[in-house]
Amino acid sequence: MQSININNAITQKVFLPATNNNVEVYLQREDLIHPFISGNKYYKLKYNLEKAKKENKETILTFGGAYSNHIYAVSAAAKLFGFKSIGIIRGEEYKPLNPTLQFAVDNGMTLYYLDRKSYRNRTDKNFREDIAKQFGDVYILPEGGTNELALKGTGEILQNIKTDFDYLCVPVGSGGTLAGLITGLNNGKKVIGFSSLKDGKYLSAMIRELISNSSIRKFDNWKINHDYHFGGFAKISRELIEFVNCFKKNNNIQLDLIYNGKMIYGINDMISKKYFPSNSRIVAIHTGGLQGLAGMKSKIEKLYKSSYSPFK
Repeated sequence: MQSININNAITQKVFLPATNNNVEVYLQREDLIHPFISGNKYYKLKYNLEKAKKENKETILTFGGAYSNHIYAVSAAAKLFGFKSIGIIRGEEYKPLNPTLQFAVDNGMTLYYLDRKSYRNRTDKNFREDIAKQFGDVYILPEGGTNELALKGTGEILQNIKTDFDYLCVPVGSGGTLAGLITGLNNGKKVIGFSSLKDGKYLSAMIRELISNSSIRKFDNWKINHDYHFGGFAKISRELIEFVNCFKKNNNIQLDLIYNGKMIYGINDMISKKYFPSNSRIVAIHTGGLQGLAGMKSKIEKLYKSSYSPFK
């Protein structure tokens, strides 16, 4: 499997339809560092995998949904760095496996399925004790990979950015990448997270807790925008699909529909509404996750009422 090369990340100026106030937008191409462990995934896993090695753990156990970028990336990272892997999957098993789970299995990950009610208890002490009884001495990664070590890793993305900027933008799922960037910037720049969750108001409190666990400082340089989730996590629309397709034609860069596509759509809309001051420079983090496009195939076909896909 190809090794990870963070030097492949580039800071690329991109064209957006909205051009108010001469605002410049750059995309930090963290999607280029590895075909499978791309974007923020490597940075979240980096120090966790180092800790697992130091603790002589042989197996990484983690959690996710059936189309989880995290499950996909952990399976690839475990194979690359010599670990066994276990994925606890939310919901029932369906055959044939979707492309995400088939990829995980092909990388050697063992899958176990939990009903949604039981899955909600995954952070409880008793649940963790049951895991230890069932799976032995495994290294447990939370869903999405977000913990204090993930913050340490994601903060390192800042070292790759090759241009000065006024605003840093990033998609938000579990919040670890946003929290790591906030602490890494030390109040020096403004950070905007774009939530993919419909009911994501709790994220701000969670991110403040993540930050307080890793830093004694308080940070007031950030906010989360909740206006561009398109109906919720993994929800899409023809408008979003066509925007992402247009972006690819104009910039030769593919975005996913769950995270990065919604963020870039939001940035474009905010520029059109003159949210950003004149002559601002924005850097948006491309967090990878392009494998999710395969999982969107049936939803795209349903929207277009045919087998048409704008991403072919």
